[in-house]
Amino acid sequence: MDFLNYYYNNIVKYDLINKFYYKNIKQLPKVEKIILNFNFKKQTYRNLTTSLLALELISNQKPIFIMSKVSNITLKIRKGQPAGFKLTLRKQNANFFILKLINEIFYSKSNFRENLKKIKIKNSSFFSFQIKNSLIFPELESNYQIFKELSKLNITIVCNSKTFSELNFLLKSYKIPL
Repeated sequence: MDFLNYYYNNIVKYDLINKFYYKNIKQLPKVEKIILNFNFKKQTYRNLTTSLLALELISNQKPIFIMSKVSNITLKIRKGQPAGFKLTLRKQNANFFILKLINEIFYSKSNFRENLKKIKIKNSSFFSFQIKNSLIFPELESNYQIFKELSKLNITIVCNSKTFSELNFLLKSYKIPL
């Protein structure tokens, strides 16, 4: 965590200042939060408990339930049924998770590109991607029998950048492969 703060304060900030024009130091883009979530099509108690445990193991923080707001007959979802779990990481927890992504997931696993499903950069302020196989996390891989039926993990990194080029430069400076 201290490494990432040091890296941002001493290297990334100066690179951003040299590349883009800012009137105030508080305009510099930075990672505000990271959102992790599991969504379900079939809600069984086994899926709910394993995904709850998986999010706790990955992030060391307790997730919250996502309840369905509207009933849908075609998807067989009633209003108020659990639809998944959501977790928001900020400050030190977000830095810790970015370090975990960089060190353990992006560069240690050779088949990481095969596990990515979608990479979306729609807005200039967030970057999201989906991991097909959640077992690439070492905490989940060691308990394969429990976590083998997990759904896709959605990860969204939210920044306070104004333009797409700022977001792209920030993510590349953190060595996140796009």
